[in-house]
Amino acid sequence: MKNHPLRIGLLLLLGVAVLIFVTSFFSSSMDGVSLLDQRIGLIRIEGVITDSGRVVDELKKYRDNTGIKAILLRIDSPGGGVVPSQEIYEEVKKIRDEGVKKVVVSMGSVAASGGYYIASASDKIVANPGTMTGSIGVIMELANVQGLAEKVGVKSVVIKSGAVKDMGSPFRDMKPEERQIFQDLLDDVHDQFIQAVAEGRGMAGEDVRKIADGRVFTGREAKDMGLVDDLGNLQDAIRLAADLSGIEGEPRVVEPKERRSWLDLLKSQWMGGLAGMQVPSYGISLKYMMSF
Repeated sequence: MKNHPLRIGLLLLLGVAVLIFVTSFFSSSMDGVSLLDQRIGLIRIEGVITDSGRVVDELKKYRDNTGIKAILLRIDSPGGGVVPSQEIYEEVKKIRDEGVKKVVVSMGSVAASGGYYIASASDKIVANPGTMTGSIGVIMELANVQGLAEKVGVKSVVIKSGAVKDMGSPFRDMKPEERQIFQDLLDDVHDQFIQAVAEGRGMAGEDVRKIADGRVFTGREAKDMGLVDDLGNLQDAIRLAADLSGIEGEPRVVEPKERRSWLDLLKSQWMGGLAGMQVPSYGISLKYMMSF
């Protein structure tokens, strides 16, 4: 009888342990989404696309979470870097090819160039009639400060081991053969864009090429061209994702919690004003990006 309180304590501890185990088993590892729930996972792609890490990680988490029945991408972006756009595209395409979960895109004010590149890998695209989209093209901008350098008495000294190693230098004019090398480079990346859209949208490459001159379309124009499936807002895209995934009733939408460190807060307070500044770039940067 002396051990009676001890036994009760052990039983309570055992009960708590079992409860924790059961709760962990029936819960996802992300934001408390229950595996028994049928939800739509929302991922936002906003602003200039400079990195793919966050979006790719969120796509993988939603793909592996059996409580998430469909994935919704809300794109409001003019595009960005070629490589991050391609990396997100490939991850969306993998999920689409698996066929287990549908990926639906909802376009906001703008989903152009790299933003459209990503969208083209999804199962369905929903755009607002006034959405700016398309802009299927590649751009590279190089600065030339030769005149300014001469005025202030600055002279560039280059030592190189390759004939075109310093092509694109901001301190001299570009030679015709160097411009052709850059043009060939952009043409190849442009072809990759056209091929990705043709594959993602089930269109003939030549049909895509006819409209892949960098021009921007409204959502309504894009639908007529086959670049977009339906016209509607975010709620329409949610309803479509629910229908495609067999969710009955009002769909429940979840999205990852924003986790911001103190360093992120400092950046937003002290460096946020730099975001809109146009700083000359002297490196080579290929962009799937709307240019205005």
